[in-house]
Amino acid sequence: MEELAEEAGITVRTLRFYRERKLIHPPRREGRIAWYDETHLARLRTISALLERGHTLNGIAELAEAFDHGRNVGELLGLGAPTEETPVRLTPEALADYFGDQATPDNFAASLELGYLGTDGGEIVHISRRLLDVTAALVREGIPLADVLSAGRRVREHTDALAELFTDLVFSGGRTAEDLQRLRPLAKSVVEAELSMAMDRRLQAGGDRGPQRS
Repeated sequence: MEELAEEAGITVRTLRFYRERKLIHPPRREGRIAWYDETHLARLRTISALLERGHTLNGIAELAEAFDHGRNVGELLGLGAPTEETPVRLTPEALADYFGDQATPDNFAASLELGYLGTDGGEIVHISRRLLDVTAALVREGIPLADVLSAGRRVREHTDALAELFTDLVFSGGRTAEDLQRLRPLAKSVVEAELSMAMDRRLQAGGDRGPQRS
């Protein structure tokens, strides 16, 4: 314990307090010897980093619980990695840098449930660099992260339906999975074009919820 506290730059008393709050996992024991490893040190450095960013110990404890119960990256990716998306590995403090005070336990849990995030040892894995960048950009524009995630859930429902529609269309002609993979850029082009025209229609109509301008 003394060696771990020294490596983490904290006091033994603080380390004991973190253990009592269950912010770190119990050590591996061999007889009367308690062994700590790099995962304990990484968690302590994460706690220090999050405290420096203004997070409370209660909030960090809730984040740690959500993190420990999150789906691992194998469950998140299923049989294999996305064919066109690039997963991103993040430390908890890096995630906090992306979203600041909106990196809350509730938002973290929502991201895990949606399948945007998974865990891999001491790291967080975001399923898609593009989705991460877009989400962060929307939050920087002042849209609450909770609202962005709620919208993402609705988008997922619509895109699942679109993928099913296109898959049925391709397979109805007796084509194979290889054909579906080859033709998927056509499906993306149709969706992108239709979305673009739908946005044009919304803009031309003034937007049902847009501000009224004189």
